[in-house]
Amino acid sequence: MRLAASEWQSLRQEADELECAWSETYQALVEAAHAEPVLRSLYPFTSHWALRFSTTTRPRLTAVGPCLTANSDGTYGVSDGVAGPDLGRFATAHEAVALAVRLLPPGLGPVALGG
Repeated sequence: MRLAASEWQSLRQEADELECAWSETYQALVEAAHAEPVLRSLYPFTSHWALRFSTTTRPRLTAVGPCLTANSDGTYGVSDGVAGPDLGRFATAHEAVALAVRLLPPGLGPVALGG
């Protein structure tokens, strides 16, 4: 869906232009998630700088799968929601993304309008 691709483009640009202590870590996370076809097919969104995924577009997001974070110490986290249990901490964005992909429910279809 074009809306998901557009959101990915905006998210990648935002990550590229971000100026903060953890901007490189965050950009690596966004790029690693975008490189994964199953995540790229979902609608990405952020909450408190945590990367999430949805099967529907805004305004009614339907969050699916875990939450990914880029930490100020250069590590990456995977959790079950923004305030959910910690599912792991990783040295690379690719390791965190790989776990996120494994934790996605099977049979996700194309992104739908979240109207």
